[in-house]
Amino acid sequence: MSRELPIYLDHHATTPVDPRVLAAMLPFFDQQNGNASSLHHAYGQAARSAVATAREQVAQFLNVAPREVIFTSGATEANNLAIKGSLAAARPGSHLIVNAAEHKSVLDVAARLSRRGVAVTVLPVTPVGCVDPQAIADAIRPTTVLVSAMLGNNEVGAINAIADIAQICVARGVTFHTDITQAAGRLPVDLARDGIDLASLSAHKIYGPKGIGALIKRRSSSQRPMEPLLDGGGHEQRLRSGTLAVPLIVGFGRACELIGQTGDGEFARLRELTARLDSGIRSQL
Repeated sequence: MSRELPIYLDHHATTPVDPRVLAAMLPFFDQQNGNASSLHHAYGQAARSAVATAREQVAQFLNVAPREVIFTSGATEANNLAIKGSLAAARPGSHLIVNAAEHKSVLDVAARLSRRGVAVTVLPVTPVGCVDPQAIADAIRPTTVLVSAMLGNNEVGAINAIADIAQICVARGVTFHTDITQAAGRLPVDLARDGIDLASLSAHKIYGPKGIGALIKRRSSSQRPMEPLLDGGGHEQRLRSGTLAVPLIVGFGRACELIGQTGDGEFARLRELTARLDSGIRSQL
């Protein structure tokens, strides 16, 4: 006996893959199944070209240079690379600032580093879940290496003033990292305009496949050296070794392209849907 599934209302956890994204991915599972690092034959060259196109699509979506896009398995890995990688390359005694409302892939990393002797400050948030930029400014020390504050909170939807936080960090020579996973595709994101050094995101929150994401590592004045989490073939600018998941990368790029093509229309559509849902619930309860 089949059971009818409930209406899916969990898009903040993950989105279904857009059919156009799936169509772009499918040939790279069987017909064009080359390794993007095998440049001695046509299959590998085609895979490398597809990865380059996807890198450009992700970069254009976020207004960064393609060389600043480092593909990872998702935002969790990107957050780990940003924070652990930055602290591993820093001097002993360096300081990290996060806030209490961050995703577990930031808070658990901070806790692990603290157990290993890294100085960590976990700032409280306001009653609506935001971190006060002035609190960050007050917490910065001469030894502070990195500040991490997400753009959109994945539990309560609080929006942090990341441009203001980035400005504070630039002025103090501190690298700023933001997890934009929950906000990308729902809010306008322009990393160059906002002066962001490091940003993490996942494809599966913007109608792309699970298992792929990126760390954006911009070549900015406050950007510091970073150590890789994995050693191996030196892929992704020697920061993320491992054979590239070409089908997933292609899907990620196509998802970014599609979101970018909608422009402000998608943001307006989501605001209208939110208002309709809120009004409908309130009128019935």
